[in-house]
Amino acid sequence: MGAAYEMGRKSMALAEAKDRDGWLALFASDGVVQDPVGPSPFDPEGTGQQGIEAITAFYDNVISASEKVRFEMRQSSECARECAFAGTIHITLPGGQEGSVDLVNIYTVTEDGSKIASLRSFWEFDKLDFG
Repeated sequence: MGAAYEMGRKSMALAEAKDRDGWLALFASDGVVQDPVGPSPFDPEGTGQQGIEAITAFYDNVISASEKVRFEMRQSSECARECAFAGTIHITLPGGQEGSVDLVNIYTVTEDGSKIASLRSFWEFDKLDFG
């Protein structure tokens, strides 16, 4: 597998491990995270978290707010510097409330493949089921 596949897998594994520093180190200094893509409570303007400072704030306010995150990816397709992963994310909030939603994560790596240039996560907020 290529760099985009490997960086995507690392990103998901480090998010699951709650390894803040390791996850942040994957991103280019001018990287972008759109999770989810478009306007959301995490990103009202829908422009994404741009640059390490904004990506760090996203991690601290969103990823670290969960007790547990687990990705169940069923398919991946890699082309050039991008890899799309399709599956389900399972989230456990503090207090044990569990939820899940189907998603497609698209990772784009830098020209040299050493960093993530962008992470675009496609999922529907109203389908995040904590039932």
